[in-house]
Amino acid sequence: MFELNITTPALLFSAVSLILLAYTNRFLSYAQIVRNLHAEYIKNKNNVLLGQIRNLRKRLNLIRWMQILGVFSLFMSMASTLFIYFQLVWAGDLSFVIALLSMIVSLGLSIWEIQISVVALDLHLKGMEE
Repeated sequence: MFELNITTPALLFSAVSLILLAYTNRFLSYAQIVRNLHAEYIKNKNNVLLGQIRNLRKRLNLIRWMQILGVFSLFMSMASTLFIYFQLVWAGDLSFVIALLSMIVSLGLSIWEIQISVVALDLHLKGMEE
């Protein structure tokens, strides 16, 4: 059986940090879009804007969970490193597996959010073609 050493969980640190940075950038761009839509909705209340607002709310919720799971993955990786350092191998293994599973779910949510974004952009493109 493969035994973790102290550097194995540390491999996730840089990857998770970069993914969290990408998630944060995505969140900030959506926050700006929400502010712009809010100003536009106050001027012109219509159903198209309400649909965009619903879509953005769903995407923001997905990003929140992506970030939460990403941070949890980083936390569990650090815990795994700490457990291995104190020679609690079973706890280190378990926390590393939890870290990997959290990151897998976070990345899965990211794929889902990207699909929703592509559909929303495709609707805008179709609207311009007509």
